[in-house]
Amino acid sequence: MTRPDDRLIVALDVPDALSGERLAARIGDAVSFYKIGLGMLTGGGLALATELMDKHGKRVFLDMKLFDISNTVEAAVRGLVRFGMDLLTVHGDPHVVRAAMEGASGSNTKILAVTVLTSLDRGDLDEAMTREGDLAGIAVERAARALAAGADGVISSPRESAAIRALPEAAGKLIVTPGVRPEGSAAGDQKRAATPSEALSGGADHIVVGRPINAADDPRAAAEAILAEIRNPPAPTRRFG
Repeated sequence: MTRPDDRLIVALDVPDALSGERLAARIGDAVSFYKIGLGMLTGGGLALATELMDKHGKRVFLDMKLFDISNTVEAAVRGLVRFGMDLLTVHGDPHVVRAAMEGASGSNTKILAVTVLTSLDRGDLDEAMTREGDLAGIAVERAARALAAGADGVISSPRESAAIRALPEAAGKLIVTPGVRPEGSAAGDQKRAATPSEALSGGADHIVVGRPINAADDPRAAAEAILAEIRNPPAPTRRFG
């Protein structure tokens, strides 16, 4: 049997592990890679991760976006990687990345650094007192610094992926892109979204899709439609500036 295309990561953005298990069962063998986020952590997220990996042979991306002092990040990562997930996120500040890499040492878990959340725009950065400048430029610079600090890859909006992929520091590194929406899907809280084929053509190794699959009447069919677009991308119709 051919393994499903793991370029698609389905975000199990549901309240608890039971809901996540039911959703994964509905999707079945169409998908091999799932993301479990912070929202499900207190609802049995780590138990679900173990269930998906050990009983169903799935890959797991644990999206915790850790941020704290170095000792705390290192300890948290050291504890989390014992679960054996493929990917784990931390914020892209260099001191956080260095601590996370130390905590992940000896494991197979790859550490991904968050650049700028895909739900944010320049107005949000202003409110947070982030320095002036083009948002894309800030995201690319944060990616370069995180990769230089040792990160295995970055989380990036589709709109910055091509510029990040072109960085010397990005050679051999992963780019994982959330904020992906199939054509015609509602953007929701994503302010820098793209279609699956646009995200991958921009340099992403994996795309993360949540609500367009989770909220579909037939989640498996929704996932299969996205996989079909990944395998047979339409001709490009727009570019990001």
